[in-house]
Amino acid sequence: MISTAPCAGWTRIPREMKPAPVIVALGANLGDPPATLRAALAWLAGRAAGGFRASSLWHSTPVDCPPGSPRFTNAVALFTPRPEETPESLLAALQAYERARGRRERRVRNEPRPVDLDLIAFGAARRGTPALTLPHPRAHLRRFVLGPLAELDAALVLPGQAQGAAALLAALPPDPEFRRVED
Repeated sequence: MISTAPCAGWTRIPREMKPAPVIVALGANLGDPPATLRAALAWLAGRAAGGFRASSLWHSTPVDCPPGSPRFTNAVALFTPRPEETPESLLAALQAYERARGRRERRVRNEPRPVDLDLIAFGAARRGTPALTLPHPRAHLRRFVLGPLAELDAALVLPGQAQGAAALLAALPPDPEFRRVED
């Protein structure tokens, strides 16, 4: 079972001493999204060095997707990366996982997909290459990232932001489709 309990020590020690978490946002809107995301969360838990936490699953309206796209199911994972892991190595693993689960090269921007794993943050690492931008440039504007993230740690401040996840979430326009998936 994947824990949604607070990461050991993350809320009890000073911020400057905390391990900087990896944040991965998960989404799917083809096939069986809840089953797909549960499997992806289990896979991510196996890649963590410790402190793995997963949000609940959430339904959301597709954002910037082609007309008629099915709604998404989303989640967020927070964890401590393995010591040898880099943002680039984790991104390569996430992309390999997506391809192995049927994700194809995109033909249309934000088209429906069986699984989408986005590296939102890797501690305080910053990247600005054609392959990887860290922190994710739009995470602070996405309810489907901030809602699950606020569930895990409402006060967590994304790199480059001044407010915690819950405050950023409160500033977004409403999404009537956004709701927790019932088990």
